[in-house]
Amino acid sequence: MVDVAELVARAREGRPRAVARLISLVEGASPQLREVMAALAPLTGGAYVVGLTGSPGVGKSTTTSALVTAYRRTGKRVGVLAVDPSSPFSGGALLGDRVRMSEHASDDGVYIRSMATRGHLGGLAWAAPQAVRVLDAAGCDVVLVETVGVGQSEVEIAAQADTSVVLLAPGMGDGIQAAKAGILEIGDVYVVNKADRDGADATARELNHMLGLGEARGPGDWRPPIVKTVAARAEGVDEVVEALEKHRAWMEERGVLAERRLRRAAGEVETIAVTALRSRIADLADLHGDRRLDALAARIVAGELDPYGAADELVAGVTST
Repeated sequence: MVDVAELVARAREGRPRAVARLISLVEGASPQLREVMAALAPLTGGAYVVGLTGSPGVGKSTTTSALVTAYRRTGKRVGVLAVDPSSPFSGGALLGDRVRMSEHASDDGVYIRSMATRGHLGGLAWAAPQAVRVLDAAGCDVVLVETVGVGQSEVEIAAQADTSVVLLAPGMGDGIQAAKAGILEIGDVYVVNKADRDGADATARELNHMLGLGEARGPGDWRPPIVKTVAARAEGVDEVVEALEKHRAWMEERGVLAERRLRRAAGEVETIAVTALRSRIADLADLHGDRRLDALAARIVAGELDPYGAADELVAGVTST
């Protein structure tokens, strides 16, 4: 068993191994997970959580690394949660993002962690919200959450970050994608990376046009800015940080930041509760040798019962047990 209090104290001192151990307890769904979360709860709420998402190849990792450099110049401690695809062999993260950010490896003010999706959809790992809490409690001023390369419908990051950054790049079909629902509707800040390539201005113009056709905005409402960058050369990165800080100030002024964090906490509670209920149902199914579930399935096949009615009966049986 781990001494959670001591581990949390060491993490607060900025010791990387302690932070790593806490996140490992989260990822592994340790029996001490509840104790860990209870110890961290009073220490959270200080970090600004920024989500970065976009299609594969737009330069998310390069942009994240450049943002780390920019924030470190201002003296801020930065945590990075880089969600990588799962290895088909080990189930672990492929660690590509951590390799690209190796320049920060020796900086005590930066903590970088790769997490595997392990089949979880939405561009994030299932343990990402709790891992963000660990980094927050460990004293990070800014937590950058980089999603795995996502498509239009994988927009979970919008519910997990204070500010969502959507990256695009010219020549990748993103101009056409701007007309479609999904990932290009969740951004608080849009970044056209690799702006030294042909077509960058056209991509920015099309994106600006599509934002103008979106939902009506009243006076004082936030209009997502479009920033052009060449992250590999750190060009435009300061402008991205400026846009992020303006969005944070706007949210704080209008109470939007508190509202987003409230919704995020409610979502975490709901997810944990649903997971616990699903686990309870699975345990009971094992206890009864799957006979209850098989009997319901047989009634569905025979046309005696519909799936919703069967689910109601199963839940009723579980809650009365």
